[in-house]
Amino acid sequence: CMRSMQLWEAECGFVLLLMAIYWITEVIPLSMTAMLPAILFPLCGIMSSSNVAKEYFNNFHFLLVGVVCLATSIEKWGLHRRVALRLVTLVGVNPAWLLLGFMSGCAFLSMWVQNTSAVTMVMPIVDAVLKQILKANEEGYSGEDNPTLELDGTCTDSILYFIKAAENVPTASHRDTGCQRGRMLCKAMCIGIAYSSNIGGITTLPGTSPNLIFAEHLNRVYPDCNSINFANWLLLCLPISVIMLLMTWLWLYWIFIGSDFKFLWQCRGEQSERERAVKKVLEDEYKKLGAIRSQEIFTGVVFVVMVLLWLTRSPGFIPGWASLFPHKSNYITDATVALVLGVLLFIVPAHGPSRKYGKCMERESMISWKEFQASMPWQVALMVSGGFALAKGAEESGLSLWLARLMTPLGDLPVLATVTVACLLTTTLTEVASNAATITIFLPILSPLAEAIHVNPLYILIPATLCTSFSFLLPVSNPPGAVVYGYGHFTTLDMVKAGLGVNTIGVLAVLLAMATWGIPLFSLDTYPDWAPTFNSTTP
Repeated sequence: CMRSMQLWEAECGFVLLLMAIYWITEVIPLSMTAMLPAILFPLCGIMSSSNVAKEYFNNFHFLLVGVVCLATSIEKWGLHRRVALRLVTLVGVNPAWLLLGFMSGCAFLSMWVQNTSAVTMVMPIVDAVLKQILKANEEGYSGEDNPTLELDGTCTDSILYFIKAAENVPTASHRDTGCQRGRMLCKAMCIGIAYSSNIGGITTLPGTSPNLIFAEHLNRVYPDCNSINFANWLLLCLPISVIMLLMTWLWLYWIFIGSDFKFLWQCRGEQSERERAVKKVLEDEYKKLGAIRSQEIFTGVVFVVMVLLWLTRSPGFIPGWASLFPHKSNYITDATVALVLGVLLFIVPAHGPSRKYGKCMERESMISWKEFQASMPWQVALMVSGGFALAKGAEESGLSLWLARLMTPLGDLPVLATVTVACLLTTTLTEVASNAATITIFLPILSPLAEAIHVNPLYILIPATLCTSFSFLLPVSNPPGAVVYGYGHFTTLDMVKAGLGVNTIGVLAVLLAMATWGIPLFSLDTYPDWAPTFNSTTP
């Protein structure tokens, strides 16, 4: 029997290593690599095919479906454009504040939709607003009206003319300087949008895939753990995101635009004629959206209701609305809320019940199945499923216990040192592998590590999960970076230079949170009752 257990451990370890290599190198599609446990576990005798199949659809997928339904409606009816443009018009037209406005807008959207979706929503607005700035400054500089002016230039051209007009200097005498500053500002703007999507995504549980994977892993490995919910995750991660966003904004401004930070404390004073003209153009762009439509209002209401229900389901410090179902409170999860409201979007007619439809006309709902399918990240859903199957196989084969015994000596290190090592490892691997693949590989390893050194598992799992989203070095590290890189406004070296600083900012912000407000929030200084007690002498 002992020999069989050792064989199963070795075989499961082989599957883990093979999947890790395939996920990193992408020799086959990532979603197909996730299917390997369904093939290899039954062949190795680790788990039966029917038991493996149960791991491939669970509560995580229901939550993902509900969130994607809402994101589809937001994008379809243009609510994201209204929100992003409103944020930009509030911050003003100074290059530094404009950069912060776009980053804040993208980060806010990324809290509720997938990071890639947030970037694809914001980037067209960036180009449109920059072209409008060019038009306003061109008219202001020439002193003539030019209502037929057509702008086909790039983002760099737009910012170049904006700077020239703002400085009120002749174009010919300062062409080189203006061109260089224009390119630098464009790099900062585009890279900032890519980074802010990842920064905003960590703020909420459904904001990014690693957060959802972590939450489901916790529910499966530690079913008695009730420490993680939407509200306390927001309390932990919102300050982290704010710190990271502000520090990243200043960092990008410093390395790409300049080291003059006087704008931070100087009063804006009275706006010049040109600044008023630029502001008017931005406001006009917002007015072009017209009066807010009923579809946008309904989508916004669904969004607010979903967030409120998540926050109040089981906040912890007071009984939530789930306590209204005393015998079934544990049956209701965030996925239940997301699904109810997601299905509602398929039922409610987009143009109201009073609209008459002809015999050949179909009633249009808020979203359609085709629109949902186009937005649903099926690859992420399958990758996560493969990770859950892998974790279950590691538990069934005894590989988790073997890894725990192997890592017991790490208990001699200070806890914060162990957490730092975990953060650095995940941050490094996520630069060459997808975020979902990275956290899927590490969670089955870090859980037994925490048990082996008798540390609250949340103390290690939460920072590792957050650092998985810090793939800032390479455009290929994550889809948002690849999308922005496709616009051609910066090089890989630019992103590496900026990413080194942002990675450092992220890791330090996470460690600060875990060492301060995270401890009382999750009782990290005590070993919880819901975690098993590990005995290193167990054969």
